Amino acid sequence: MDLMTWNPLREMDSLFGRTGRGAMRFPGEEEWSPAVDIRETDKAYLITAELPGVEKQDIAVTTENGVLTLAGERRQESEEKDARHHRRERYYGRFSRSFSLPENADADRIEAKSKDGVVEIRVPKREPAPEKQTRIEVK
Repeated sequence: MDLMTWNPLREMDSLFGRTGRGAMRFPGEEEWSPAVDIRETDKAYLITAELPGVEKQDIAVTTENGVLTLAGERRQESEEKDARHHRRERYYGRFSRSFSLPENADADRIEAKSKDGVVEIRVPKREPAPEKQTRIEVK
């Protein structure tokens, strides 16, 4: 009989998965979160999300009260009656990610495009308003 040293960190890693996505999922739970990268250029913020297998008509990008939300649904493929699954690692169902927009974001000019399972959202920066000097009358 071999003895193994119990390593709680390894157990937690196994429980939560290597990336942390899908941690503590229970049967019947439908929601998941896509991986997202956010980067900034001089003129815009760029949000890139991995959404393989999600049709662009199943994706919604909205803004409300300074919050940008990427939401949608990945539909599950129909199951074959004669097939048995040995492993399932892909997530299906609804997803949603929300991001606070910075003060200099121009929410009226946000653009989103989907290509090859990757969604890119471009949030342009507003030009800073020129400082104007106002003379205040001293009474």
